[in-house]
Amino acid sequence: MIDGLSDAQWTYKSSPDRWSVGETAEHIMLADARLFGGVQRALASPANPEWESKTRGKSEFLEKALLDRSHKAQAPEPIQPHANISRDEIIARYKEDREKVIQFIEETDAPLKEHTADHPFPIFGTLNAYQWTIYIPLHNLRHNQQIAEIKASAGFPK
Repeated sequence: MIDGLSDAQWTYKSSPDRWSVGETAEHIMLADARLFGGVQRALASPANPEWESKTRGKSEFLEKALLDRSHKAQAPEPIQPHANISRDEIIARYKEDREKVIQFIEETDAPLKEHTADHPFPIFGTLNAYQWTIYIPLHNLRHNQQIAEIKASAGFPK
């Protein structure tokens, strides 16, 4: 989705209040680490005896909410892009973090659903470690849609 882009394509913005492909990639990289932190926070807490009632329907809600680009959300300051990270560093950190997540998923035998951590956005509330884990690729898919929208915009450099 971002391979082979020129510098002009990487930095192109369809309007001043929209992110470029590079800014979107930076946001994904920053968010992935924070979301995996949610997994780790949940697992560091004791098993929540109310996990079923607190997290019921949240996996489906995450899928619906994150893949629906008709509803925009403001990223928290720590995961907003600031264009002070190079393209190479963004890509390298993304790949490194992604490898950690994949390794965790392949190797864990933790009871992911029993451990919870609260999301900073009240709309999501309490999520279990499994839901924090699926949040990562769902968030990526949301922003892959955004990158496709940027690349499809009329002024995107050829």
